[in-house]
This record gives sequence, C-alpha cells and structure tokens, in this order.
Amino acid sequence: MLQTVHVELGERSYDVEIGPDLLKQSGARIAPLLHRPKVAVLTDENVADLHLDALRDGLAAAGIQMSSLALPAGEATKSWPHFERAVEWLLAEKIERRDVVVAFGGGVIGDLAGFAAATLRRGVRFVQIPTSLLAQVDSSVGGKTGINAPQGKNLIGAFHQPSLVLADTSVLGTMTQRDFLSGYGEVVKYGLLGDAAFFEWLEATGTDVFGGDMAARVRAVTRSVQMKADIVARDETEQGDRALLNLGHTFCHALEAATGYSDRLLHGEGVAIGCALAFELSSRLGLCSQEDPSRVRAHLRTMGMKTDLADIPGDLPGAEALVDLMAQDKKVIDGQLRFILARGIGQAFVTSDVPREAVLSVLEDALATV
Repeated sequence: MLQTVHVELGERSYDVEIGPDLLKQSGARIAPLLHRPKVAVLTDENVADLHLDALRDGLAAAGIQMSSLALPAGEATKSWPHFERAVEWLLAEKIERRDVVVAFGGGVIGDLAGFAAATLRRGVRFVQIPTSLLAQVDSSVGGKTGINAPQGKNLIGAFHQPSLVLADTSVLGTMTQRDFLSGYGEVVKYGLLGDAAFFEWLEATGTDVFGGDMAARVRAVTRSVQMKADIVARDETEQGDRALLNLGHTFCHALEAATGYSDRLLHGEGVAIGCALAFELSSRLGLCSQEDPSRVRAHLRTMGMKTDLADIPGDLPGAEALVDLMAQDKKVIDGQLRFILARGIGQAFVTSDVPREAVLSVLEDALATV
C-alpha cells in the first residue's frame, strides 16, 4: 500500500512516502540522510502525547538518537516568540549544518520547524513527518515555511524544501472528526482546481475516506500530493501556476484574520468556505455554470463540513472590512488582489481582473444569511 511521489526540483528533489505504519520505519528511511545518528525533533504537545514514543522507537530501531521540543498546539504557535524558542533550543542542542531537524506535527509545526531550519546556520536540512491530513496533503510538500504576523497569515517565512516527507496514514486515525474534515477541505481543493475526475471520485468515495478506509485514505493523500508536486515542480516560488494551489485561500485568509486565527475557524474549514465562495464568484461573473457552486456546497455538506459564513460561530466584520483584510494577502501584486477562479470544476485559473463590487456583492449576500 506504500506509495511514493517524487518532487522534481533538481538538486533539491525529494520523495514523499505515503502509507500506513511509516513511523515504525522512520529510522531506516531517515538514516541515509544523516552524517551522525542524531536528530532534533520539533513537535507540539498533543502530537507528543500521542505519537512521540512511536517515533522514538522507530528512530531507535536504526540506532538514531532523538531529542525533542514540544511546543503548545494551535495556530498561535506560529509566532515570533515560539519561533525564537525553537531556534534557541536547536542551537542549545548544537544542531550543525549537516544535521537534520524533524518537523513532527501538523501544518503549524511543519511551517515553524521548516522556517527554523531555513534560518538556522543559514539553512539546515529538515524532514517533514506530517501527522494531520491537512499537513500530509498540503503544507508538508512544496517548501513553504513561515510564521504569522499581526498583519496577516504566513507573511514572514522562506522557501526551504524538505529532504524527505513521511506521511504515515495510520496516525490520521487519532485525529478528531473536525480536524480530519478540516484537512479534507484541502483534498477537495485539488479536485476543484485541476482534476474533475478526482472530485467525482471524492463525491463517490469521500465518506469512505472519512470513515477510515485505509486504501481510500492512501489514494486521496497520494493524488493530492501528486497534484501539488507537479505544480511545485513547474513553479517552486509561486510566480505563476503555483498560485492555483491558493484556490479558496484569498477568502480563507481574510476569514482567519477576522476570527483571530482561533478555533472559531480552522484553516481547512476556511478553505472549504473559500472554495464555495470562489465558485459562487466565478458563477456570478459568468465563468462557470450556476450548478458548479451548488455541487461544491452539496459535497461539503454531505461530508458534514462548513460551507457558508453562517457556519462560523460568532460575529464577523462587514463585507468592506473583509475585502480590506484580503488586501493584506501575500497574493497582492502592485495593489491588485489575485483571485483563483474557475471555468468549471477542475478548471481553475489565476486572475487580477475581478471587480471589487463583485467580491463585495458575494460577501454581502453571504453575510446576509449569518
């Protein structure tokens, strides 16, 4: 059942290995990267409680020693104070340029640990061992690392590719339903942006993925990673095609900022709502049929996911304020917001030619149901 996706980036190429029970094999798979049998692991407290012993055992089986630092779980950890703590700990552990840092956790830990590795001694290698569905299909692949700023999400960071990604699908069984469905929002995104057949497969099989069918989970993760790997290989630093991966994210990042990067809205939930809004905007602009946004929402609802602004608890700012929050997005170029819109399911494209009034109209109507 093990699958391997190769990310082709010349000298920075690496493999993403996907399948069950990879923690048990972690030592054998990481050992070829090491100059000495030692790794430093950055994780979070929740993952440490659930899986750190298994990782330690897997590494020890290959004679690899492990030191670890567990940071608090949650989006607030992607910040300067925790970044500083991580870097100072790595220095105290005497991690050298030829050593390997292991990012063991969800997207927060992967982003922060990767950024720490990128900056420590001007760059040390790191291995991603993503423990959430969202991290396995998205943030662990492609080399985007970073932390948040008060002005917006992921505004501070670097492109720093991992040397290896181990996506152990067995650990997904310990996720809460909400966290798993948050990650599923990113899985759906891949079908919507470039593979209509994959979206159709998800419509038919998504409940099996959610229900724990391991073969279905491996297939969902593998297809998502392959799509991302292909795009990253074409456009590593997001000068063109890679922006397609941000389908739903322009809306999502504004909603995350509006909710204070809190548990009111998880990232994948924001992506799901953002995809629904992006298709609604595309439909109103005459780019896709009116049936497409309805189909997107129908599948998300079938999976028990958030689909509308009304699904976000608490108050939200008005449409004008949300558009202003979008202006802090990294995808802004020369003051112009870039949107990822769609001519149909599986047919996304990048554009800056979106009237502000159209965006406001979609948001106003969405807010009217809150």
